[in-house]
Amino acid sequence: MLPSHTLNIGILAHVDAGKTSLTERLLFDSGAIGRLGSVDAGDTCTDTGALERLRGITIRSAVASFTVGEVRINLIDTPGHADFIAEVERALGVLDGAVLLLSAVEGVQARTRVLMKTLRRLRLPTLLFVNKIDRAGARDEALLTDIRRLLAPVPVPMTSVTGLGTARAGSVPYDLEDPLVRERIAETVAEADESVLAQLVGAAPGGHEQQDGPLTADRLRAALAARTADGSLHPVYFGSALGGQGVGALVEGIVRLLPPAPAGTGTEPRGTVFAVHQPPHGERTAHVRLYDGELRPRQQITLHRTGPDGAAASLTGRITSLEVIGRPPGDTGPLTPGNIAVLRGLPGIRTGDRLGPADDTAAGPALFGSPTLETLVRARRPARAAALRGALLTLADQDPLLQVRPAPDGATSVLLHGEVQKEILAATLHQEYGIEAEFTPSRVVCVERPSGVGEACEEIARFGHTGPWATVGLRVEPGARGSGPVFTYETELGALPHGFHQAIEETALATLQCGPQGLAVTDCRVVLTRSGFIGPVSTAGDFRTVTAPVLRRALERAGTRVYEPYHAFEAEVPLTALAAVTARLAALGAELAETSGGVHSWLVSGALPARHLQEIQRRLPGLTHGEGVWMSYPSGDRPVRRGG
Repeated sequence: MLPSHTLNIGILAHVDAGKTSLTERLLFDSGAIGRLGSVDAGDTCTDTGALERLRGITIRSAVASFTVGEVRINLIDTPGHADFIAEVERALGVLDGAVLLLSAVEGVQARTRVLMKTLRRLRLPTLLFVNKIDRAGARDEALLTDIRRLLAPVPVPMTSVTGLGTARAGSVPYDLEDPLVRERIAETVAEADESVLAQLVGAAPGGHEQQDGPLTADRLRAALAARTADGSLHPVYFGSALGGQGVGALVEGIVRLLPPAPAGTGTEPRGTVFAVHQPPHGERTAHVRLYDGELRPRQQITLHRTGPDGAAASLTGRITSLEVIGRPPGDTGPLTPGNIAVLRGLPGIRTGDRLGPADDTAAGPALFGSPTLETLVRARRPARAAALRGALLTLADQDPLLQVRPAPDGATSVLLHGEVQKEILAATLHQEYGIEAEFTPSRVVCVERPSGVGEACEEIARFGHTGPWATVGLRVEPGARGSGPVFTYETELGALPHGFHQAIEETALATLQCGPQGLAVTDCRVVLTRSGFIGPVSTAGDFRTVTAPVLRRALERAGTRVYEPYHAFEAEVPLTALAAVTARLAALGAELAETSGGVHSWLVSGALPARHLQEIQRRLPGLTHGEGVWMSYPSGDRPVRRGG
């Protein structure tokens, strides 16, 4: 039987919650794989890389597929560690729904709350799976209370637990045909669905007499599906990924409650490249989710992208082969809307590339902030410096947020999300590329922005000239936030040969990498206001020589201010620790936004300079006697305070 529709589902969780184990169980129970892999043994289906197997964590997104009845389910297994947030970000953009894992023992963890906030902001339909009910210390009712208080305001339990916290633990689906069970679940669903509330109290919406009869199991299932689809409520399933308890009920919930991928409405191919893999000396492959149109082997396509500097670019190429995820080997049918395929034959393809019109904004804005740490990388053997830079550029193609650029003394600057990512990068360079690399201690990435407008000019001295044969006048002015550095012209078009124009622009952008205060200058406009040359005497080298000092003088006259990255945070602390925690946050330069009290704890929110993040995370357990919960994520940058 051919599948009638497709669901693209992401599995997200705090690290060690059992995400990869659940993926293995789903594939095994559906018959997609013949044996269960183990994270400990390093033989799981989705963690295919040597480093993933060695460390027992997911580093790159992987896609696996299985079929339930007439539904094909594509599972996108994403990293759980915060350092690989870029992979999670890209996966969320191509999902139809999500399964968020919690541990019945550890409960609602800080990372879980970050993920849930993002899922709820996107209104992405999400089921909750409470894993490890067979572990000592597992909770059910108390955990549901925590979920309602900390994670989702309307959690709807769909299973009960027997033998909680023992090896004999079991998960029993609630039977909606049972009137008592149906009424109890309906009371929760009614918090998010007015029609269910009306049927419970015997009146139609608006106060009219109810004409539709009693609330049946089918009506309740329809309401559950509708409110799950719009993100108003979240069904909760208890179970064990390793033992298989509750997984069948979860699969039924995925099929019944999560909305299928929408059918395409256009004929032009439109889609998103969300993962790229290229082994050393191997062929580059790309995972693409299609929304409209069709893709076939030998088809020529055009991809559009936006670089870290905001510049738009495109790539045209021909697909040599196309493998639709979930289809039998040898199936040469086209990729259709709602499905995912692996493409080959496009050596320049990058993660984040888009199929469709150049101005298509379907990919949406970034959900998580850019990396806030920088490290310098050098090859231990100088002869391998070029190979190191090439390997880093290849890895950056697979992860565009891993920004790579040349640095002084032959080093390479790399932007990162965290120290674990640095460790993985070092191991990848060694194991996959045979390069031993040295990393400097990470530092927080700050930038400069112009405070005002500044101009400078260098004229050709016609008589007794001994310097470069070039006239360059530049003006620097603030640009829109997030626009990056922009180069433009006020001079007459064609006043200079193209090569001279190019030399000025390239030199200006390179000079902005080190501003008056030693940092990269961004969100500014550099305007060419004057230019001139002397016949065959002037060269592009003359314009490169003149441009850099002219731009530096213009920057000095404009003035620049340093901005540092901030993290938005929420800290849940015991009542007795509020004063100590807020005092420490204030001492670290935090801006407190809101403090709200509850029966058990206080919730403190605000923004904190990223350079103090590790210190507060290190101190919080001591300040709160181990009861504090910290959650934070990048939230842009702000001016560095004087004396801060």
